[in-house]
Amino acid sequence: MQIELSSPLSNVENIIDSLKNKKGSLLPILHAIQKEVGYIAPQAIERIATKLKQTPAEIHGVISFYHQFRVAPPSDYQIQICRAEACQSRGSRQLEEHAKDLLNIDYHEMTNDKKFSLDSVYCLGNCATGPNIRVNDDLHGRISNEKFEQIIANLNSKSK
Repeated sequence: MQIELSSPLSNVENIIDSLKNKKGSLLPILHAIQKEVGYIAPQAIERIATKLKQTPAEIHGVISFYHQFRVAPPSDYQIQICRAEACQSRGSRQLEEHAKDLLNIDYHEMTNDKKFSLDSVYCLGNCATGPNIRVNDDLHGRISNEKFEQIIANLNSKSK
C-alpha cells in the first residue's frame, strides 16, 4: 500500500529514492528530509522504513538517538547555546540557566507559542567571542544575560 504524502512532504519520496542505494543511506536520507521539510514526519518514517526494508521502530530509534532530528515542526527560532569549554569559561553555564528561566523551557523543549526552542551545542567555532549562541543560522558572540534578553525581545517583536 502506497502512503500518500501531503504537499509539504511531496519531495520525501524523491529524496529517499535518490539516496536509498548508497551504503549507509539512512542518515543522509534523514538529514535531507529534515533540510527540505523542517522535520521528519511519521509518514516519512513509514516510507523510509518500507524503501530501506526496515521497521518504523528501527528508523525511529535512529531519529531519537540523534537530538538534531525533529519529528514535529520546528519552532520559529531555534536557539543553541554553546557548551564547549571556551564558552563555559566565559559564563555559558550561567547563560544556560538564565535562558531556561527566561523562556521557561529546558533543553530540547519549545515554548508554548512555538516561537522558541532551546538546545545545547558543543562548539560553534567562535571560541574567541564566547559565550556564543546561534539563533537559526545567525551566530551571536559575547552573550551576556542582558544581551540574550535583548535578542529575545527583538525576535518577539518580529512576526515570522
